[in-house]
Amino acid sequence: MGARLVVRTLSELCVTIGTLIVLLVVYVLYWTGVRADRAMDGEVDRLHEQWSTVAQPAGQSAGQSAGQPAGRPTGGPTSRPGERPAERPGGQQAGRQSGGETVPQQPSHAPGASFAVMYIPRLGSGWAKPVLQGTGTDVLKRGLGHYDRTAGLGETGNFAVAGHRRTYGDPFKDLPELRSGDAVVLTDGTTWFTYRVDGAPYRTRPDDIGVIDPVPAGSGFRGPGRYLTLTTCEPEWGHSHRLIVWAHLDATRPVTEGKPRALLS
Repeated sequence: MGARLVVRTLSELCVTIGTLIVLLVVYVLYWTGVRADRAMDGEVDRLHEQWSTVAQPAGQSAGQSAGQPAGRPTGGPTSRPGERPAERPGGQQAGRQSGGETVPQQPSHAPGASFAVMYIPRLGSGWAKPVLQGTGTDVLKRGLGHYDRTAGLGETGNFAVAGHRRTYGDPFKDLPELRSGDAVVLTDGTTWFTYRVDGAPYRTRPDDIGVIDPVPAGSGFRGPGRYLTLTTCEPEWGHSHRLIVWAHLDATRPVTEGKPRALLS
């Protein structure tokens, strides 16, 4: 009788534990994704609403002369008609004169505030994620996070962004699919910034913080420029390493002139 009670108790305990594990898996794989997708969509909607209510200043020239990085050879400018090719290596700082036009310094953003939307055509025509300031846990539940103390959008330096590979909407789940020449497009409501990927994703250790330096270590870039770095966990369901994608600013376009070609093809 005692043995039967022990066996039955253990069986019930195993069933209970199994049920809890299944519920945990459902929560991690499904419910966190549902909540994150809603949060990200909400951030994007708020940005669009905010931008639609802000009048475009007359003679706006924001981002019209963003700089071409001194990086890997890319076969010359690839900007399309109506887009401003990035300037040649030389890297004037944002807020300084460049070719007769002023490149405005990007404003600082409050921690956790969304300020841009990122589009990656390679990951799907509907792929659009908000970019928020900071990389804290709560921030990355609502979108992509801009690393503090890295360059602003379109500025000389390294605009570095982190995102979850899995859970919380899986924003960077398919980051390994990116290839050299792929477009990563961002907008701050006044300007479209088109970056072009340089090479296949790079795998490194979590403590390799040089990958978000102004001239990223290991990127192959040879001097100051206007760069973009995307980081996420590696492997897909782990965090022992990091997966890195680097890109350079290829062209800019005022939003008043419509979407860049990368989002229309």
